[in-house]
Amino acid sequence: YQKESKIFKMEEIRRKTGYEERYNELIKENELLLVVDIIKEKLKTLYTLTSKEEMKKEIKEIINICETNGNEHLLWLKRFLLFRIDGIISHAEYNISSGKIEGINNKIKTIRRQHYGLPDDEYFFLKIIDMSRTSYIRNIKSHRICD
Repeated sequence: YQKESKIFKMEEIRRKTGYEERYNELIKENELLLVVDIIKEKLKTLYTLTSKEEMKKEIKEIINICETNGNEHLLWLKRFLLFRIDGIISHAEYNISSGKIEGINNKIKTIRRQHYGLPDDEYFFLKIIDMSRTSYIRNIKSHRICD
């Protein structure tokens, strides 16, 4: 609602009726998106925690959110978290990533794709060993000391 102003030459503006019903309808339609967004943010902050107790508390909150919503996908997430809660909490104590292993697996897949039809497995394993010995510099130009 905006009052009429003679100084600024503005007319009175009134809201249309039914906006509250429309607002409540939009919230109801997008409730699942809101819940999923809240869970996403909680999972992001979860892996920044270093205390096992805090991490367990956050996981319990996520599980409660999933349970109260009742959506079949969120109930699956609840079961997933309950089954793996010990492994997730151990991340607080041992901050270990599987990134290096995943990178090696991707390199092996690349070698397998590039050398389809190799004569034997021994040669394939030699290619993998050779790949692991060579160092990889992502951007050679930026690592150059002098020309």
